[in-house]
Amino acid sequence: MEKVMDIKKLMEEKIRVLNEAAKAYYVEGREIMSNFEYDKLYDELAELEKESGMILSGSPTQQVGYEVLSELPKEAHPSRMLSLDKTKDRDALSDWLGNQEGLLSWKLDGLTIVLTYRNQKLEKAVTRGNGEIGEVITQNAKTFVNLPLSIPFDGELVIRGEAVITYADFEKINESIPELDAKYKNPRNLCSGSVRQLNSKITAERKVRFYAFSLVSATNTPETSHGDSDGEQLDLFATPKSSSIDFSNSREEQMKWLISQGFDIVDYKRVNSANVVAAVGEFEKAIEENPVPSDGLVLTLDDIAYSASLGTTAKFPRDSIAFKWRDQIADTTLREIEWSASRTGLINPVAIFDPVELEGTTVSRASLHNISIMEELEIGIGDTVQVYKANMIIPQIAENLTRSGNLIVPENCPVCGKRAEIKAESGVKTLYCVNPECPAKKIKSFTHFVARDAMDVDGLSEMSIEKLIARGVLRTPADIFKMDRFKQEIVSMEGFGEKSYDKLVAAAEKASHTTPDRLLYALGVPGIGSANAKIIAKACENSWERMQNIGLAELQTIDGVGEVLARGYRDFFDNPDNQAVTKELLSVLKIDESFETGKDFMQGLTFVITGSLNHYANRDELVADLEACGAKVAGSVSSKTSYLINNDVSSSSGKNKKAKELGIPIIDEKQVLAWLEDGSLNN
Repeated sequence: MEKVMDIKKLMEEKIRVLNEAAKAYYVEGREIMSNFEYDKLYDELAELEKESGMILSGSPTQQVGYEVLSELPKEAHPSRMLSLDKTKDRDALSDWLGNQEGLLSWKLDGLTIVLTYRNQKLEKAVTRGNGEIGEVITQNAKTFVNLPLSIPFDGELVIRGEAVITYADFEKINESIPELDAKYKNPRNLCSGSVRQLNSKITAERKVRFYAFSLVSATNTPETSHGDSDGEQLDLFATPKSSSIDFSNSREEQMKWLISQGFDIVDYKRVNSANVVAAVGEFEKAIEENPVPSDGLVLTLDDIAYSASLGTTAKFPRDSIAFKWRDQIADTTLREIEWSASRTGLINPVAIFDPVELEGTTVSRASLHNISIMEELEIGIGDTVQVYKANMIIPQIAENLTRSGNLIVPENCPVCGKRAEIKAESGVKTLYCVNPECPAKKIKSFTHFVARDAMDVDGLSEMSIEKLIARGVLRTPADIFKMDRFKQEIVSMEGFGEKSYDKLVAAAEKASHTTPDRLLYALGVPGIGSANAKIIAKACENSWERMQNIGLAELQTIDGVGEVLARGYRDFFDNPDNQAVTKELLSVLKIDESFETGKDFMQGLTFVITGSLNHYANRDELVADLEACGAKVAGSVSSKTSYLINNDVSSSSGKNKKAKELGIPIIDEKQVLAWLEDGSLNN
């Protein structure tokens, strides 16, 4: 089994590298490996697929076309799907096991899916639907990032598992959604919508993963297909039908066999009545580190024959039971309501209360979501409230014991101070800032300002910016360099602490030492990218005053700056608001305006870079050196290219071929370094 897992990991790594190379070449117009290297890696992957009998999702050897449907096809399950009996009593698990052994696993919080493979190929994937009729999502399942499309087993295999989206991928997807009220509430909701898409291309973009938790049947004789599951993790370890494989009457052996077929399985521990309570404790400690959402545990008997003899009740199978975490509730005193503004104008109430210990961590704040919920709880400052962690992770207010209802909804936005108004939609009351110029609505401009090619404030993510703006710490770009004034506020914020604060201040201090072209690009002048910013800075000999006051006519004499771009540039710097922002920035920044004349010996030359680099850490560093000497850097080879830089001069890559066809010299990194050191092209 270890050998199979090693082979699978090797295949996954080759798929990752090949797909990155293909994306770079076909989508981004750049080359990160030669054709020879790509073909060699491709052949190695194909050979591994042939030897192992496994073909993983995303493999470049397969072309899984996207499919768009008007509606998902429906399919009846062979029998009604059962849910699991539940308990919150750990000792009850020990009594339930008796003298049997079992498998204790995560109860994953996603969508249960049944997969049918025939003759090594994935034939069908079906959701639970309403328990009697499911939806066929086969084409969508083929896009799950870790699902084998082909397996070594020749007969018919039917398995159940959970489709999930990890917390990390959930956060990335939510960060890409600008409207706060359009963000997904939790990974399960996102997964449900992703798996049941009519366009499988959307499913592919959501990075859905599949974890097997039950083998239903593995037979050499094809049978009628088995539909299955969705919503809750149902009838989890169903008793397998007649099998042509000897699993030694053990479900654990089935799980090990599924791994040998290329499946990722749900994490589990083998337990008995003596150690099951301790095993629950181990899972509990692992909750914070678990990358996949779960809402409890599942305990199932290992003995297949004994399980079959138990049968079912009208509602539950008798061979499995779900364990749900008992919510730990603590009483505390509400001290403050923090009103947090977002980029959409929505102002969310957050409850601040005396710190309490819940599930091993200290909690002092919880979202109240909207005004309607506040009114239902009759929230007031000084009230005694009960708090808990939903699924042991997200702090929530369960009940308000004193219900004073003395809270006054603010009339003004906490960020800009302008008027706020209450809106009621679908029976839910929310508070909004109506000021279109509110800084909270300018998250994207702040994000651009701190980006790597702009001011390069390391570690200041869009999510952190949103929190800092909502707290009133950031109002203008210059505030990024004045955060030492708000140490206590930042340290007390959720997701921050002393170390985070120190790193943030250090990153801002480092970024405050900048250059005119970086500042120009960071300001977000319409049409001015990083390349244009460098050209304008050079034309003005790195004088910020000249750059800010350069006239329309002179601007249009600069290479690459036309009339439209020049007018947009002047309109930006003639705007009083922008002048105020710039003036404040100049008071906190240290701009290096040093400028070397005569260092433009590459003026008029256009370079294209391909392949790996040896001297430079990345291409951006090489591009910066070339542009500093007057050169331009393009992404693809054309008749206007002066030199192609490739350390593998004899490579048969597409760019090398085209350069040779056009008679363009191919040089290596050493030649570039020699020219830069000499300050001329004579070397």
